[in-house]
Amino acid sequence: MAYVTRRQSITLLGGAAAWPLAARAEQAGALPVIGFVNARASDSSVRLADAFRRGLIETGYVDGRNVAVEYHWLAGKYDHLPSIMADLVRRRVAVIATPGSNPASLAAKAATTTIPIVFGVGEDPVKLGLVHSLARPGGNATGINFFLSEVLAKRLGLLHELVPKAVRIAVLVNPANASTAEATLREIPEAARAIGLQTQILNATTSREIEAAFTTLVRDRADALFIAPDGFFVSRRVQFATLAARHGIPAAHTVREEVEAGGLMSYATDNADMFHRVGVYTGQVLKGAKPADLPVVQSTKFEFVINLQTARALGLDVSPSLLASADEVIE
Repeated sequence: MAYVTRRQSITLLGGAAAWPLAARAEQAGALPVIGFVNARASDSSVRLADAFRRGLIETGYVDGRNVAVEYHWLAGKYDHLPSIMADLVRRRVAVIATPGSNPASLAAKAATTTIPIVFGVGEDPVKLGLVHSLARPGGNATGINFFLSEVLAKRLGLLHELVPKAVRIAVLVNPANASTAEATLREIPEAARAIGLQTQILNATTSREIEAAFTTLVRDRADALFIAPDGFFVSRRVQFATLAARHGIPAAHTVREEVEAGGLMSYATDNADMFHRVGVYTGQVLKGAKPADLPVVQSTKFEFVINLQTARALGLDVSPSLLASADEVIE
């Protein structure tokens, strides 16, 4: 299959992966299983998987000793979600963990009303139908809300500060990630108008469509690119950096891994902190806590990253005040 499972990524993810495979397989049948599902690719998520495991360890669970974690990294293949969830439900895993993915969280909720779900979602989980309320979730799901919609306008404003002469902004969304695309299209045009920017909406669900989107935005002379939050887009971060450099397009991303790959900037809630909290909640559920009684936690840590090397290559003069406001500057 196109997505990467725990067995395929075990050496990449480290930590508990040091346990001999034979010993782990021998114990797996007796251990409670966590079905971990995320829309990103495994190679962009090592830091996040480590954060999730730290959360488990803090609650007394170590992968391969007293719990078995099955990692499913989709790399944006959202069409695999129904079959993955059906398999996890059929095998009656102990918990389904879906940090950082609205589609995976919604797919889990659609697949089961009994198996505990610990999610990390960027939209209001009440509006998504995952919980009855933040304080008293009331069903089989709880987790973290990491404020996707609320930070979109802030990220656009930071892009405008980095590229003050920009007037026309191309906004790229993935229609396959419907709830996130809808949030982006709801928030960004209005935020753009408020600061005097024009927007052009582009869609991409494949790497070829990303290429086509760049062709369009270059033809239409967009001054910058705003890339919507999306696991598939993160998995294509090198492609984005290459195309943006080739065409001289300043691009705003969601997560630091995209900036580390050569993107200009990112701004969002701290993903590692969110994955860690999902790990803690997953451990608490394994200990017997009911999702219905665990209040949804809201993220409070945010992360602004600038790639100064990319800014210089684009001919951008980054102000000292903007550099000072960044949580990390990549030279």
